[in-house]
This record gives sequence, structure tokens and C-alpha cells, in this order.
Amino acid sequence: MTTRVPATPRRQVLISSTWEAPPLAIDKTSSPSPESVTGHLVILSVAKFRNSEPSPCNICVLWCWGQSGAVLDPGHGARQRQCCQYVIPDGCGDGVKHCNPASSKGTMMFYLSIYMVALGYGGHQPTLATLGVDQFDESITKYKQKEARGAFFAYFYAALNIGSLFSNTILVYYEDIGHWTTGFWVSMGSAVVGLVSFLCGSFHYRYVKASGNPLPRVAQVFVAAGRKCKLHVDDEKRLYEVEGSHSAIKGSRKILHSDEFKCLDKAAVVTDADLSGPHNHWRLCTVTQVEEAKCVIRMLPIWLCTIIYSVIFTQMASLFVEQGAVMNSHIGTFRLPAASMSVFDIFSVLMCTLIYRKVLVPIAGRLSGNPKGLTELQRMGVGLIIGLLAMVAAGVTEVWRLKRSVPGTHTSTMSIFWQIPQYVLVGASEVFMYVGQLEFFNGQAPDGIKSFGSSLCMASISLGNYVSSLLVHMVMSITATGDDVGWIPENLNDGHMDRFYFLIAILTVIDFVIYVYCAKKYKCISVEENA
Repeated sequence: MTTRVPATPRRQVLISSTWEAPPLAIDKTSSPSPESVTGHLVILSVAKFRNSEPSPCNICVLWCWGQSGAVLDPGHGARQRQCCQYVIPDGCGDGVKHCNPASSKGTMMFYLSIYMVALGYGGHQPTLATLGVDQFDESITKYKQKEARGAFFAYFYAALNIGSLFSNTILVYYEDIGHWTTGFWVSMGSAVVGLVSFLCGSFHYRYVKASGNPLPRVAQVFVAAGRKCKLHVDDEKRLYEVEGSHSAIKGSRKILHSDEFKCLDKAAVVTDADLSGPHNHWRLCTVTQVEEAKCVIRMLPIWLCTIIYSVIFTQMASLFVEQGAVMNSHIGTFRLPAASMSVFDIFSVLMCTLIYRKVLVPIAGRLSGNPKGLTELQRMGVGLIIGLLAMVAAGVTEVWRLKRSVPGTHTSTMSIFWQIPQYVLVGASEVFMYVGQLEFFNGQAPDGIKSFGSSLCMASISLGNYVSSLLVHMVMSITATGDDVGWIPENLNDGHMDRFYFLIAILTVIDFVIYVYCAKKYKCISVEENA
């Protein structure tokens, strides 16, 4: 993975320090994770708004729509407080006391709260990951720091899951028995604790000034290349680049020229018109600026291949919860909330993180000669395969659940604990896929667009939810014809949700083949390490 060189005056490091990540970890452990929030929304959607199974899936899409916007909303705790005040009264939705129909004002506040909480999270996680990586001063034992950066992403994702452990156990239990207001107040309190812990460490963080909005720079490359489309690149060594060890992009190292997308090299060709007047970035770009645009283009195929995995991840917060809700969840007289089953996903993430860091990395490092064990692309491929197995396990569980369904009811005598394998497999796949994504996109993104690289992972989750919703609509429109109720009806005992799981598994196989092809063709970024 390409990393950033020691801080220089052009990098404009405001505070230079060692790793100051503990406050960041506290911030993550104090905030509910997205999968826990979406699980609660599914239950709330069914209990209060009387939605059928496909509709809660779309609620998750609304939540992740907001995640796709990298806009920081520091008041997301207040939005949860608004939701609890307007949407659901205390005590109903517990399976005994039914909720009254939601008012128009309550429905409006419910959706508004979803958007605002998601917008805040969409700006929170990518920027926090980038800030955490910036805490590593690479002038101190360079190779040791490189290894620590990889460990940071693994433990960063583990901290995110620790934060949802309380939410998916005790908090879900109280919401399941109808104490919704308490649940939202506690969620707001956790957000306050996370914000305070973050601010307490803000004086010790190592800050790197932003390099400006990358979108105009990328647009300038395409505009300049379009204006010079009739020119030919005779000598690549004569392409325009600023003198010295620093690039024209503030805070970014120079990127070495690559042979891909040669049509964009025309943006760096110097013409007589470029020499006769003042420098116009919309007519002449540096090699580093051109290569920055190339890096974005190179990452897009890999990123698109991760969307299908996000479809798999989405099922854990939607259909997995609905599947568990119609299974036997009693342990004696205690009824386990279906959303609490995601605790097995959390434990799987934590255990697999430790196993990967302490066992697999040393073993794979000795065999491959790579100190990081597997490369980021290899880890993402492994995550796809494990995610595929999770869908197969979910489909098999649903087949057996249907065989043990109670006629004339919405329930089944099959124990909810048969869902454990699918949750565990999803958790194991997250360690390889999402941690690998964070490390890959952050490492392959040029210095000036590190936050963009981190936000690609969040955008993948968002689009995965869109694709999941699209699949649900397509499947229901095709299968729910005539007297057929479709694969995912309101009463799951009348449907075939197992076929939907197997459909996702087939799509994952196709996606994996495309991913392997793209991964083999991918060329890593090359920068001047002595800048």
C-alpha cells in the first residue's frame, strides 16, 4: 500500500505528534453503528408503520441514502431526540399493545430524522478514518508505521462494532418491549459522549491541511485533454510538471507517470498558446494532476465490484431481521429480539480481527514475503467468497425454516439460533472486505484526495442498499403475479425468501469473476518517495 512521506513545509502539518488514535476509538465505541441503527428501523417500521417485509428494506435504503453524502452533521443526536418525540409513544409495538397509526407529522419527522442521522454518519466515518491515518508520522521508523497503518484500519473497524454491541443487545431489548423513547434518548446520549471524547483529544491530534476540492482538478484534466484531443504525445518526458520536489497540488507528493489512459496525457502537453499567456489550469495540467485523475478512474472498477458485497451486508440489517422475527426466539420465558442476533456478527468481527492480525498475517507474511500478509485486493476477494457462503447459509436456513413453519400463522418452530452461521460468516467477510476496502482506497488515493478514498467505502454501502431495494422490487414484480404472493410476501411462510438469498449468491459469483479480472488488471499508484 502506498503511504505518505514525512511531513514537509508544503504539507503544512499544523501539529506533529505520535499516534493519537485512542480518543478516536472512544468516539467510535460511543456511537451506534449503521447496522444497529438500520436493524432498529426495520423493527420500528413494522411495529409503528405496519409495513410489510419489502418496505423495511426500503427504510434501510433511505438511511443509507444519507450516508452517501459526506456532510458532517454534528447535531445527529438531536435528530434522534426529535424522532422519539414525534414518532412512537412509549409502550406500544411490543407484540401485545399495538401502536396507533402514525400521524402525517410523525411520519414526516420519522423520515426527516433518518435523513439527518444518516447525513451526519456519512460525513463522520470517512473523515474520522482519514484523520486517524493522519496521526501516523511516517518520519518515525517508516516501515513500522506502514504496518501500524494497516493495524489501525482493522482496529478502527473493530471499534465501530464494539460501539454497536450495547445497541444491539440491551438497547434493542428495551425497544422490543416498547420502550422506544428510552432507546432514542440513550442513543442521543451515546452521541454526546462520542462528541465530547473526540473534542477532548482534538488538541493533541496531528492535523494536515486539506488540498482543496479535488473535483475541479479532475474536471480540469478532462477539459484540457478535450481541448487538445487532436495533439499527439511524442515524448512522455516532455509533459508538463513543476520544478522541484513538490507538486503543484498543495500537500501532495508528485505522482509518477503511468502508461494507462494516455488520452489524458494530452492535458499535460505544452503548446505555444500555453507559453504565451498566464497559466490556465483548464488548458494545461501537471503530470501529477493528470495522474490524480487516472487514479480515480482506476479505482472505480474495483469500487463497483464491491457494491454486490454491500447487497449481502444489507441483508443482515433487513431480511435477516425479518427472518429471525418469524422464528422461535424464546429461551425459556425470555424472548430474544431478532435484531439482537447481530451480536454474533459483532463477535465474529472482533474474533476474526484478532485471528487475522495475530495468526493469519504472520503466517501469510512468511509464505508470501509480504509483511502485511495478503494484499488489500486479495483480502477483498476473500471477503466476497465468505459473503457468498453467508448467502448460501441464509438460504439453507430459510429452506428448513419453511419446512417447520406453523400453518396459518407467521411463525416457525425452528430456533432463531440457526441463524448464527450466516451472521458469523457475514462478520468474517467484513474483516476482509470492509477493512480491506478502507486500506485499499485510502492507500491508492493520491495525497490530495485521501478523504475521497475513505468515502468510497461508505458510498459502496449506500449503493449496495439501492441495488438491494431494486432487487426486491424486481423480484416481487416478477414473482407476485396472479395468485402467487411472490418470494418475499408479508407472511414469509407463504413465500420463498430462500430463492432470493440464492439469487444474491449467484450474482456474487458473477461479481467475483469480474472482480478477479479487474484486480489483475489494476496497477498501483507510484509516487516520488523522496518528495
